[in-house]
Amino acid sequence: MGDLTVTYVPDGLVRLKPRGWLPAATAADWAAHREHLDEDGFLVAGIGGLLVERGDRALLIDTGFGPESLPDDPANPFIGRLYGGDLLDNLRLLGREPRRIETVAITHLHTDHLGWAWSPAPGTGAPPFAHAAHVVAAPEWERRDLAVEGGASEERLAVFAPRVRTAEDGEEIFPGVRVSYAAGHTIGHTTYVITGGDRRLIAFGDALHAPIQVGRPEWSCGIDHDPAESAVHRRRLVEELGRPGTIGYGNHFADVVFGHAEPGPGGRFRWVPVASQVPAGLSA
Repeated sequence: MGDLTVTYVPDGLVRLKPRGWLPAATAADWAAHREHLDEDGFLVAGIGGLLVERGDRALLIDTGFGPESLPDDPANPFIGRLYGGDLLDNLRLLGREPRRIETVAITHLHTDHLGWAWSPAPGTGAPPFAHAAHVVAAPEWERRDLAVEGGASEERLAVFAPRVRTAEDGEEIFPGVRVSYAAGHTIGHTTYVITGGDRRLIAFGDALHAPIQVGRPEWSCGIDHDPAESAVHRRRLVEELGRPGTIGYGNHFADVVFGHAEPGPGGRFRWVPVASQVPAGLSA
């Protein structure tokens, strides 16, 4: 994208339970769209970060789940198996050591986006981005008590709190990268709009969790802070993803993280993946 390069950096995955995760979708909906589910009926979602490079400078959007693994809990209506840990190795395969990332930008304060913000790097006692500023939307950081209720402990948030820099809507945090508030999934959920050359990329965080939602933006996530607000933003987002020269980045879109929206049958949009190069050896 002009003088910018953007690369998805996988960390792990989570197997979402579709009926709980997208409660407005019926069994008939999933039967008609079986291609979105794995052989066991889970909605597989990737977890990772987006590396934005401009020459020697670099920004990372989200940090994955970190070196942890959670088994499937049948009593949990939302998620099955969840694991992370590959992000640092994948950064190195891309030739980017963590110490050469100057800023970490967080879409929201959920654990699958924060893992390496608090987890120590192997063989060290410190997180890999302990040197970097951590950008968080002001409304999200002000209500970080809600993140604690959602599973991010006060102790873990305290690890990177000294490095947090709050950002306002529209603020440029890195050359070509601006903050765009998109509340709904969380109270201060943020997308990042990246402009380079003649293209625009929207890193939309958890405004969308799966490609099927591009055609059904009214389907809110079962853990959204404000499902109605989330749906309003999602409809606007899908329209934006259909504009010429615009690419979307879906952190949870598994093996089709880059794409755009195209009109489909019945006036609904569909997600069309954008072909991209896969660096040799990258662990997906």
